[in-house]
Amino acid sequence: MASSASPRQSEFTLRRHVQFYEVDWAGIVHFSNYFRYMEEAEHALWREAGLSIARSAAGAGVAFPRVEATFTYRRPLRFEDEFEVRIRIVELREKRIRYTCTLWCRDETTASGSMTIVCARVGADGTLKAAPIPPEIAGRLAVAAEADG
Repeated sequence: MASSASPRQSEFTLRRHVQFYEVDWAGIVHFSNYFRYMEEAEHALWREAGLSIARSAAGAGVAFPRVEATFTYRRPLRFEDEFEVRIRIVELREKRIRYTCTLWCRDETTASGSMTIVCARVGADGTLKAAPIPPEIAGRLAVAAEADG
């Protein structure tokens, strides 16, 4: 009999194409889109874990604001490039999750970055206060194994 429990998710690879609206006049992806790609991969990782960052947060009375995000760019992505976005959980603590993200195109790293999110309880007045990640969320996520060589 198969288990109904979803395996804990620690990483996810998303494949996509650069869209025309994501590039500048030179046909190169605008730097801000890399942060969107990372977030898109993060949401896909959560879906693989049987979660939704929006539904989970609303149901638990918590939100997951971003408190830090960085990218280092190595080579540009261009319109219609097919690329992969790999996101990995590298830290899962009581109140925060830290991810690393790598983008590849044609077997070459194009950019790498990281993002830290914090679990925050949403007050009646909309204020946010750091809070432990609910067990029903933390129990479906895990820290990724060390990267291969």
